[in-house]
Amino acid sequence: MNTALHAQPVTRSTDTTRKSEIRHDWTRDEVAALLALPFPELMYTAQSLHRTYFDPNEVQISTLLSIKTGGCPEDCAYCPQSARHAERQQAERLMSIEKVLDEAKRAKDAGAGRFCMGAAWRSPKDHDLETVCEMIRGVKSLGLESCVTLGMLTAAQSAALKEAGLDYYNHNLDTSEEFYSQIISTRTYQDRLDTLENVREAGIHVCCGGIVGMGEDENDRAGLIMTLANLPQHPESVPINLLIRVAGTPLENAAPIDPITFARVVATARITMPASHVRLAAGRELLSDEAHALVFMAGANSIFCGDKLLTTPNPSEHRDRRLLAQLGMRPATKTH
Repeated sequence: MNTALHAQPVTRSTDTTRKSEIRHDWTRDEVAALLALPFPELMYTAQSLHRTYFDPNEVQISTLLSIKTGGCPEDCAYCPQSARHAERQQAERLMSIEKVLDEAKRAKDAGAGRFCMGAAWRSPKDHDLETVCEMIRGVKSLGLESCVTLGMLTAAQSAALKEAGLDYYNHNLDTSEEFYSQIISTRTYQDRLDTLENVREAGIHVCCGGIVGMGEDENDRAGLIMTLANLPQHPESVPINLLIRVAGTPLENAAPIDPITFARVVATARITMPASHVRLAAGRELLSDEAHALVFMAGANSIFCGDKLLTTPNPSEHRDRRLLAQLGMRPATKTH
């Protein structure tokens, strides 16, 4: 760790912070030093930068739907949709366009501004991609932003999604490059970076983050955030997932992560990528109302709304509405 950086007083950010502070040259030592800051200093710095780029009382609301569940050939250690695990989610066919658009209408009525669709594929086949493109066009016709996560993409597939009107593509790095091989062996870290590059080249916004609690250490968390923050353009959305320990997956007995550690990761993502939406994604069901308030203070300003995230539980819409009202916060009307 860069102890000299850690020992220096934190430069207090103010509302006059300039956008020139956005950097793409973070070192791992610098990110690790942020993660290790005294908690009040970390929170102050994160909240100050948050206020520079966003209304701190607004939260962007998205809804996520699994349009093709189970049967994935990948071996991601955290995922119950992998066909390689002893206990796995039953494989299902791709949902019909009509059913997906019905779900999108319900999401809009519930206050979502973005509708996200996920399919358990290594990469989409061309005929399936055509169907997904029709779904995207339908979602856009409802006045919603669109996002999909379909696995690895070629440049041509990325261009087809852009032509259909796709706003965001989600493709997480999951963890640091060094720890990655302990979580996934069926695709490389570079495969993920290549897909992100294809998406960017097509002109689609990027949604990319990682997972906390898979057995990684602080150095791995610093490595993940460093990689995200040093991309040529920061992801517009940075989902921070808290591992849901699903029975039958290799990580079912992983040690839980406490909310303060989780808040440190969120705050560090906010500081290093200040103009990005930092999203609380999987694992919110494990957080108390007080923990939610803490991570909002740390700079999180986006959530998934709905009772389910792909195959795992999520706080109910009623709970989210009650909590936001209690905190005096509100859904964002604009997301980018």
